[in-house]
Amino acid sequence: MSEQTDRSVDTEHEHHGGFPVYTPVKAGPNYGRLVEALRRLQDLAVSTNPPDDVVEQAIEQAEALGDLLEPHQVPEGKSPAGFNPDLPGRGSLLQPPWLIEKFDADAVRERGMFRLFHRGGNNAVHGGTIPLLFDDLFGMIVHASGHPIARTGYLRINYRKITPIGTELVVEGRVDRVEGRKIFCSAELRTPEGTLLCDCEALMVQLLPGQP
Repeated sequence: MSEQTDRSVDTEHEHHGGFPVYTPVKAGPNYGRLVEALRRLQDLAVSTNPPDDVVEQAIEQAEALGDLLEPHQVPEGKSPAGFNPDLPGRGSLLQPPWLIEKFDADAVRERGMFRLFHRGGNNAVHGGTIPLLFDDLFGMIVHASGHPIARTGYLRINYRKITPIGTELVVEGRVDRVEGRKIFCSAELRTPEGTLLCDCEALMVQLLPGQP
């Protein structure tokens, strides 16, 4: 890496551009179960063909669940979703449900699998889901390496082999070099045995003061 990433000497680390400084919200003891239950519903929603009477029941129960949760909506940064690294996908339904294995200035590594909800065709992961995995990883890499908040400038992905659903995989990335506000990163998605499925290069651009 071409610059010092020790946060003790990085005086710009707490520069957040136009972002508020969020205080992570710790999930309650049952929050992980809620997220997993909702993930199961996502999987079932794209892999079932229920009769109309079951669809009607499902609609009623889904709407009732929405009515139950809606009064508890909070502003951005006040929900535990996305702030809990001990939960798959950090407790966010948007992110694939992977767990962080390594998080330091040298690299960030996650392990997990894509589910039915992420299926494209012929039991392969939808190609548009893979950039989401990489993009989220690069955000964590920027943070772990001690750099201020950055936005994605570009992602360049090479799809080397079919990425399967329901199979444990590993993704790992790091900062390659830094040029002023430009943070160049790379990462690879592999099987546990090391077979390369995809690789990605990214440009992350540090935000200016007040920049959204």
